This record gives sequence, structure tokens and C-alpha cells, in this order.
Amino acid sequence: MIQLSILDQVPIPKNHTASETLHQSVELAQLAEQWGYKRYWFAEHHSTKGLASTAPEIMMAHTAARTKTIRVGSGGVLLPQYSPFKVAETFLQLEALYPGRIDLGVGRSPGGTMKTRLALTDSIKKSMTEFPRQLQDLAYYLSGPLPSDHPYYGIKAAPFVPSPPPVWELGLGENSARQAASLGMGYVFGHFIHPDRGQGAYKAYYSSFIPSPLLKQPAGITAIFVICGESDEHAEELALSQDLWLLSVEKGLDSRIPGLEEARSYSFSQADKEKIKTNRKRMVIGSPQTVKRQLESLAERYRTDEFMVLTNLYSFEERKKSYKRLADVFS
Repeated sequence: MIQLSILDQVPIPKNHTASETLHQSVELAQLAEQWGYKRYWFAEHHSTKGLASTAPEIMMAHTAARTKTIRVGSGGVLLPQYSPFKVAETFLQLEALYPGRIDLGVGRSPGGTMKTRLALTDSIKKSMTEFPRQLQDLAYYLSGPLPSDHPYYGIKAAPFVPSPPPVWELGLGENSARQAASLGMGYVFGHFIHPDRGQGAYKAYYSSFIPSPLLKQPAGITAIFVICGESDEHAEELALSQDLWLLSVEKGLDSRIPGLEEARSYSFSQADKEKIKTNRKRMVIGSPQTVKRQLESLAERYRTDEFMVLTNLYSFEERKKSYKRLADVFS
């Protein structure tokens, strides 16, 4: 049985404010809970005017306080920029407030330009090669004592909770999959970024998984763009704004989501059209039955039964309807 979750980058449409977009995210999480979605995760992006989720931990606490059962999480904390100890204590704090509802998703992404990275670390130059060690330390802080030869041996992350929140590594290929498996963590494959490496990543993850105090059985989630329209034609129409938005982001232009009128009137070059064709591999677009068929096929290919969906449309009403149609077709 396929399970559905949401990954929210909190994309800001043109002519809208960050404040109203953030409040819409909370509304969407409340609706997602009613519709049967399993998780609602917030991304972490910095120094961009088009994505309002810069502090997923704050959005998690705010959203968990306004929902009752849906799991809330980060998708994901940019671990290379932070202290594993601080991340562990932040999420233990959340787990103590909302027991059994917190997910800790972490990623290796630098989070922006070198200047942005240095601003995040207050000019401390951190090496991306430290990520495996940081991930291991995070697991130690959450699930048990540090080894006796660790430089911080004796330190314990607090507050103490009966069960730590599960940790999920966000990745794009075999290396991240093996790393997650070796530490007994869940794995989230970013199909919405690099769709061509999913089968290899999941094969590596499932074949090398080692149970841990954090996770007894392997668990995979596929993050993917989905637009579920009334019909295939309607979904294609809605997708125009997402197509243009992705093009703009990749060109380093306006990162806010354009309206449909702007997208309809935009003069796409041949190179743009080729890029859109390539980008479509990162998403599923169509009627409820078309989307259901394609996601079921992908689930079989990837050997995973949970999809974490991104639907970045200009219209909040159309965005809600897409998520509702998707939930209905799998209910």
C-alpha cells in the first residue's frame, strides 16, 4: 500500500508575501492530516526570496502545535553547517514536546554559495568531507553514549526521551544510500533532483542495511514533484508555472513562482523546451489515474511504498486540490 507525505519548500508565489505563504503551509499541513498524509516535512533553504523555509525546526514546532497526528519533520537540516550535538538536542526537545511525531531528515547540501555557507558558520570554514563523521556523531548523541575514545565522551544530549526521533538521510545516489544503511538510518531519495539514480541507490541501501537503535528495518522514501489535475490536460496546464519556475531557478533568476498567465505568455526558447523535457523526468503530472499508475510503477521499480510529494504551484487553491486528488486516488 502506497503511503503519501509532503515535502514543503514553502515556495513563494509572485505578488505574495513570505508571511502569508508560511501560514498557508500550516493550513496545508492541517488539511494533509485530514486527508491521511503520513508526514509533513519542511525544507531548509537560505538567502533566496523564493523559498520561505529557512528554519525547519521552527516550522515543525509551529505546525505540530496546530495538528494532532501527522508526523512533522525536516527535509532536511543542512548538517555540514551545524554542530551534531546542537541538532540532536533541538530534535530531542521537539520529541519531548510532541512524542512519536518528530522526524529528523538531514542532508549534505551546502545550502547555497560559499558566502552563504560562511555566513551560516560565522566564517568557520567547514569541510564537506566531515559529513560522514557528523552523521555518525548525530547517531551517537541520539541513541547512546559516545565511544570512550571520542573527544566529547561523557556528554549526553538532552532532554532524555523514551525513544529518539528517527533519522533520515537525504541523498541522490549509491554513496549516500550506503552511508544511511551502514548507520541504520532511513533513506530519502531525491527523485525530484536526480531521477536517474534511484534504482541504484535503493539497491545499495536495501542490500547493505544494518539495524540500529534508531531503526530496526530499512525504510525508504522517494521525494518527487507531483501535479494531480482533474484530467491530463488540466494537469499539463497547471504544470506550466512549475516548468517556468524551475527554469528561472536553474538560470539564477527570480526564484518566486510565476502565475499561469505569465507562463502562458512566456516565449520559451528551444533550449528552454529541451530543459523542460528533461525536468519532466523529475515529476509525475496527470489526472488522478495517470498519477496513480505512474507512482505505482515507480514504487515497484524502487521497492519503496512511500512518496514525499512536492507540488509547487502559483495558486494555493490549485495546490490544495492537487494534494486532495492525490490522497483520494490512493485512499
